[in-house]
Amino acid sequence: MTLEDNTEIVHSEMLPDNRVKVYVEKPDANDCFHDMTCYLPSYEIESVNGFSDEEVAEYMEIIRTNADMITKEVL
Repeated sequence: MTLEDNTEIVHSEMLPDNRVKVYVEKPDANDCFHDMTCYLPSYEIESVNGFSDEEVAEYMEIIRTNADMITKEVL
């Protein structure tokens, strides 16, 4: 999924532990890229690089809103 600000949200296939890795990446003029990784279905955030708490909350809401579609896609 590509958002209006060129943020990319992609996901893995179902992992052996029945989780799906979701990766968010956004180009940044100063740092090259900001990124974060979380896992479904727990919404566990593994790492955040360059995003503010507000941005993380916004991306997590997008992921939550699309979680059913993501998990159905990988089954």
